[in-house]
Amino acid sequence: MNVIQPTWPAPNHVHSLLTTRQGGISNAPYESLNLGDHVGDQPSRVLANRQILKKYLPAEPIWLKQIHSNKVSTPNTRVSISTLEADAAVTNVPNEVLAIMTADCLPVLFSNLDGSVIGAAHAGWRGLCDGILENTVSEMLKLSHHSVAADLLAWMGPAIGPTAFEVGEDVLERFQKTGLHEIQTCFLPIANTPGKYLADIYQLARDRLKAAGIKSISGGDFCTVNDGERFFSYRRDGVTGRFASLIWIAQ
Repeated sequence: MNVIQPTWPAPNHVHSLLTTRQGGISNAPYESLNLGDHVGDQPSRVLANRQILKKYLPAEPIWLKQIHSNKVSTPNTRVSISTLEADAAVTNVPNEVLAIMTADCLPVLFSNLDGSVIGAAHAGWRGLCDGILENTVSEMLKLSHHSVAADLLAWMGPAIGPTAFEVGEDVLERFQKTGLHEIQTCFLPIANTPGKYLADIYQLARDRLKAAGIKSISGGDFCTVNDGERFFSYRRDGVTGRFASLIWIAQ
């Protein structure tokens, strides 16, 4: 299995990794390390791929049912892990593995400075606009009373890049209503195509993270659409698999 190690200043005992599409057993159009059990792949192959991933982890990941919301799962809300509907998770429990699955949407990993609390968020444009990152920050601070937002670190994983993310006027208007001042600079009008823009989801996320008080923001230099060798992309392929961004506190 081929993995990517995030480059960010997280404490040494905070471990994180990013899977690619390489190293699994799924067939086209899910080849080969598809971890998504909701995209039409054979369940036995998804399970086998997750078993391959488990060799790199201290425990079974918390697989969220991601619904493009701004809901955050916390240790106190995990009554039944198999039915969690949320788009982010936070924890202060050692060896509890948080996982976000994506194929164009933006995964964001978080840690505080001393590595006592971590988080992971799935930021599609809807969740990003509705405050999924801010809610993740808020829930992390509830678990770490000695921390403030400026003590948190964020890493942005692979997402659809600014040259590939075409959106309509409706998306621009939704973000304009959030009141952030830099919104217009994140949307580049497409020549000769009225009402269409190229959106920079990385810059949109940076603006939201900075407004929430986070100063250390890493990553944001991938494009899932243009890197078909390593990443699944729903925008590029339609029917496709999912890769994962994972984080845990090593015991």
